[in-house]
Amino acid sequence: MSDLPDLDNFGPLTGDVARFAAEWPWEDIPDTVRHEAKRSLLNYFAVALAGATDTTLDIAARVFAPFGASRQADVIGRGMRTDILHAASLNAMAANVFDFDDTHPPTIIHPTAPVAPVVFALAQAHGASGARLLHAFILGAEIECRMGNALTLGHYARGWHITSTCGVFGAAIAAARMMGLDMRHTAWALASAGNQTGGLVETLGTMAKSIAVGNAARNGLLSALLAREGYAGPDQPLEGPRGVLNVLSDTPAPARLNDELGLRWELCGNTYKPYPCGVVLNPVIEAVLALRRDPALATPDLARVARVDLTGHPLLRQRTDRPGVRTGRESQVSAQHAVAAALLHGRAGLAEFSDAAVADPRTHALDARLHFHDDERSTVDAVEVRITLADGRVLAHRVAAARGSAANPLSDADIEQKVRELCAYGGTGCDPQAIIDGVWVLDGLADAGGLMAYARGTPRLDAQGHAQPAA
Repeated sequence: MSDLPDLDNFGPLTGDVARFAAEWPWEDIPDTVRHEAKRSLLNYFAVALAGATDTTLDIAARVFAPFGASRQADVIGRGMRTDILHAASLNAMAANVFDFDDTHPPTIIHPTAPVAPVVFALAQAHGASGARLLHAFILGAEIECRMGNALTLGHYARGWHITSTCGVFGAAIAAARMMGLDMRHTAWALASAGNQTGGLVETLGTMAKSIAVGNAARNGLLSALLAREGYAGPDQPLEGPRGVLNVLSDTPAPARLNDELGLRWELCGNTYKPYPCGVVLNPVIEAVLALRRDPALATPDLARVARVDLTGHPLLRQRTDRPGVRTGRESQVSAQHAVAAALLHGRAGLAEFSDAAVADPRTHALDARLHFHDDERSTVDAVEVRITLADGRVLAHRVAAARGSAANPLSDADIEQKVRELCAYGGTGCDPQAIIDGVWVLDGLADAGGLMAYARGTPRLDAQGHAQPAA
């Protein structure tokens, strides 16, 4: 007798999510959602092309290389191919390594990094139209963000890296849809994904963060591949007494996962960063750059700054009170560094959050002079910055909705320019305009995997004949 569960035994929450992923039609996805998905994918290519040649990816690609089972899919910007599991992992790492990827404001999830690499890897390995890829991506990102809603902010505050813990579900759903799995097999994919979720906030600012984001993509894809072959799971992986929601959250809100599913789309609230750092630092940088227009701060001399006060959402302090950073990665989540770098250089791009920038002793001038003030009423997109000068004058600026936030979003043209700038930064030899043009017409492409040819990068060979990223 088979030990496989009957469909009727699935928990109502698991059943709703699995049915949505398996059966929601492309025709019922609004044009606004499709357009936002394309914006998310444009931003994905931008940040992945910038991160593709980072040291983190060099190390990971070198370690993964002996275990690649085939050459099914491209690793973005590195001029190399590997199997779909490793490609999904490496491309997810590249997209998140600089913390420049998209953000779902209610949860602080970076939705695209764990999901987009999965659908493109499957499209390259098995073929898929652009509409099919976009459809799968949208459904995966939707469930990923809703999982974050259901886990509530206490999950993140407790120390779980929410992009990693929820990203695995988005990857599993997207992969299941790409492979055409039915409700039963999709539910099993969710079960295996839940058993492989992980990632710690403690790793932010270090290379270790990237492995969890890579694992979210890889493990979600693996979960769907196993489910396709009949790899079964429990009936209630999401809502069970020892299921994901009850284990990973002290205050789960299950209704937030399936309430108005298919009627209200989380992806429509996705946002895109103008600066390569933790999203809570965006308003801080914007305020500092505004204050720098004052003649008293126009020259890079931080000796005249006696004190800096930041008043904002408690997450600003909790995530970015990091004096004495030692690496570019740590600087991405350091308010002390962000304020100093913006004052010194009058800009806040990737160069200002690099190892070289951190090595400049001037960027540490404010380590002991910056103070946080929590405001529970504030949003993560708002802040007040007060700079007290050595002569006693006080300069203040308040940002109510930072550029790049849901209330002040980047335009399509802004995101296109981000693709061009970050493609150039990564030095991969890719043609950014070809990527931009391809994404905008993605739902009309017969071969979605072909888009990856523009993001492959120009390979060069090292002394051992191994493909390396373009210089």
